[in-house]
Amino acid sequence: MTGSESATGGSEKAADPATLVRRFYGEVWNRADETVARAILDPDFRFRASLGPERRGPDGFIDYMRAVHAALGGYTCVIDDLVATHDRAAARMTFRGVHRAPFFGVPATGREIVWAGGAFFRCARGRIVELWVLGDIDAVKTQLGAAGTSRFG
Repeated sequence: MTGSESATGGSEKAADPATLVRRFYGEVWNRADETVARAILDPDFRFRASLGPERRGPDGFIDYMRAVHAALGGYTCVIDDLVATHDRAAARMTFRGVHRAPFFGVPATGREIVWAGGAFFRCARGRIVELWVLGDIDAVKTQLGAAGTSRFG
């Protein structure tokens, strides 16, 4: 699939990687649905993202998700591109939210921040077992006016 697609999830219940990724962003992230998170994340789920240390299990991820939603009001993820095989998927993403609580040490500004990222999934047994998300943290910090921002060149 190419082009911009809102990650809305839908009622598909198939467990192929592309469907799992759509549900992960559409239902879990965009709706903060913890029940769906527990249904599609493997009990041994491993999550690594640019915003913090590795999290393990659905509950470790849910804690992370709650913290992001608390800091960024109306937080949403849009799948811009998605490629999947029988057990893996990769997505090019756009993330956005309104800065409403301390984030990177910066008090709430009320500004919308938007950044790009990539997500790499491994799936097994009809669930997501591993996920690495790499986001453009420099863009986040620049929009927040956080210390330590850098530009190449």
